[in-house]
Amino acid sequence: MAKLTIERPNPKQAEFFRAKTRFVAYGGARGGGKSWALRRKALLLCLQYPGIQILLIRRTYPELRENHVIPLQRELAGVAEYRETAKCFLFSNGSRIQLGYCDKESHVLRYQGQEYDVLCIDEATQLSEQQFAALTMIVRGVNDFPKRIYMTCNPGGVGHYWVKRLFVDRNYRDTERPEDYTFIKALAADNLALLEKDPAYLAMLDNLPDGLREAWRDGRWDVFSGQYFTEFDPKVHVVPAFAIPRSWRRYVSLDYGLDMLAAYWIAEDPAGNCYVYRELYEPGLIISEAAEKIVRLSEGEPPATVLAPPDLWSRQRETGKTTAE
Repeated sequence: MAKLTIERPNPKQAEFFRAKTRFVAYGGARGGGKSWALRRKALLLCLQYPGIQILLIRRTYPELRENHVIPLQRELAGVAEYRETAKCFLFSNGSRIQLGYCDKESHVLRYQGQEYDVLCIDEATQLSEQQFAALTMIVRGVNDFPKRIYMTCNPGGVGHYWVKRLFVDRNYRDTERPEDYTFIKALAADNLALLEKDPAYLAMLDNLPDGLREAWRDGRWDVFSGQYFTEFDPKVHVVPAFAIPRSWRRYVSLDYGLDMLAAYWIAEDPAGNCYVYRELYEPGLIISEAAEKIVRLSEGEPPATVLAPPDLWSRQRETGKTTAE
């Protein structure tokens, strides 16, 4: 009989193991031991719940193979059988870890109609919000197994915004329940095994360029490579909330596209200082839906001016109206 040894997790990994909300995200910085924790959580669930079905996703197959297939083959030797063709690990108690990848938007269609009890997404910020939303639909079933979605993540990537919105800013839409989401921030300094085996790794993080260093070393979600305003610093540019006097002039600045609507409400004090006090940043809205949201959020405080790029003020052939109108 094979002997399975499960190493002692560090305190942040243990917190990840204990979390029981519908959505659990773990990460923030490089070197926090995230991939190991995700594999171990999947293993523990397979042992605790005979017959449970788990899908583990990474963006590309090469990443999936290097970060999970090869390590799991070593870690589960004699415990679970790996089937290369099906890309899954089968346990003698009927549990299964299915491995998959989504390097194109259309790849989520592979999983349409399938049912899993648990979804594990490694490096969730590499997936778009549309991919994430589609994948969450496969977590369902009428059995008594837990229905959860576990994710690891680092700042940056195509999914930076939606991960930050849900787990860091906790800015929820009407259909999202705050109690369903847990975020566990992990830094390289929390990974005691890494510090013991490779103490120079922290020095490598210190040597990264500005922006990347704060994101990957400190797990900061407001600073990342490619950010337009690289000088943004919450300590300088964010103030405690306060009641805005009704006499202050207000503006709405927006840019619309089907891929993303971005709108910001701005108040200007008598000295000319401007304060952004509300944000709407949402993809997939048609013009009427975007307009409805902006109007609803502006109720009781009509803006003196609406600022938008030139293309929104061009008249449309079909209606004779501008997109802004």
